Amino acid sequence: MKKILLALVTFLSFSLSAMAGVNINTATQAELESLDGIGPVKAQAIIDYRKKNGGFKSVDELEKVNGVGPVTLQSVRKDISVSGATTAVAKPADTKAAPTKDAKPVKEMAKAAPATPAATVKVDDKEATKKAKADEKAAKKAEKDMKAEKPAKADDKAVKTDDKEAAKKAKADAKAAKDAEKEAAKKAKADEKAAKKAAADEKKVAKKAEADKKAADAKAKAK
Repeated sequence: MKKILLALVTFLSFSLSAMAGVNINTATQAELESLDGIGPVKAQAIIDYRKKNGGFKSVDELEKVNGVGPVTLQSVRKDISVSGATTAVAKPADTKAAPTKDAKPVKEMAKAAPATPAATVKVDDKEATKKAKADEKAAKKAEKDMKAEKPAKADDKAVKTDDKEAAKKAKADAKAAKDAEKEAAKKAKADEKAAKKAAADEKKVAKKAEADKKAADAKAKAK
């Protein structure tokens, strides 16, 4: 009879362990502490890590948490997940044989391990679903803001490019106007010089013509 009861307790222990699971992305500190080998310090370290890094992508990532090594990860691997709702994790049962005098403590031990109430599991599922929806909504909003920011940056870049091109064109126009003004002044000076030379030549021709006329008149009188 004792062997049968012991086998029953062992079977119930393994069954509860298989059904249990702690989502390390949503579990509270108390739920994390229910895991074998996880105390208050490691539970808080897990919470701090997921806050800082945006949650765990895989179960193996738990090993990156300060204080959690390969041995701890191996002992809790079967009881953890990175998705789904968190349910109670049954601590490994003591499989040592009970005293031969009385098998009653074993029976009471089996009775004293109540299953997790369905209402509690439903509340946890509801909270996890609500949190997942809120996280999804926040992620979509962040993505939308990022997409809205990109065109704004592109517009700013285009405006800066246009301003740069406009400044470059204005500088080129100013230089062209200055060169044109310089050329006009140079041409005006050349024209003025040519006009003075033409006036001097004309004066010279007129003076020569007058001298020739006087000479002709004098020659005519002498005859």
